[in-house]
Amino acid sequence: MRVAIGSDHAGFALKGELCSLLDELRIEYRDFGTFSAAAVDYPDFVAPVARAVSRGDYEVGIVIGGSGTGEAIVANKVRGIRCVQCTNPVVARLAREHNDANVIAFGARIIGTEVAKACLREFLTSQFAGGRHIARLEKLARIEAEEAGR
Repeated sequence: MRVAIGSDHAGFALKGELCSLLDELRIEYRDFGTFSAAAVDYPDFVAPVARAVSRGDYEVGIVIGGSGTGEAIVANKVRGIRCVQCTNPVVARLAREHNDANVIAFGARIIGTEVAKACLREFLTSQFAGGRHIARLEKLARIEAEEAGR
């Protein structure tokens, strides 16, 4: 599995912790920045992560900011991205199983490091369940296509 990861300044420290977990799990990843705690604008780092996942360069993405909300919004603007903001491992698992989520967003000011690591473990190990959920993803894709044509 290949993972794309990026954060703004507020998510910089948590990103480092999650990169350490990826190293521990021997998961290949690319850090799209930011590379310091100096103030930056989150779209500049989240959009490249989402675009890389959308293109298929990476299977999943991780985006981190202060709340995770803006990061999820930006990621979900990219065609083919299904980003979920997670605050507990059950949401992370269900996001993959039911929604085939391909990007996870964290709010470093909202979630603790150990909970974020537990969420990420669930996200990385869970698989899309298919079945009845396929029709829902097809509906999402149609909405996305309709909006792109506007």
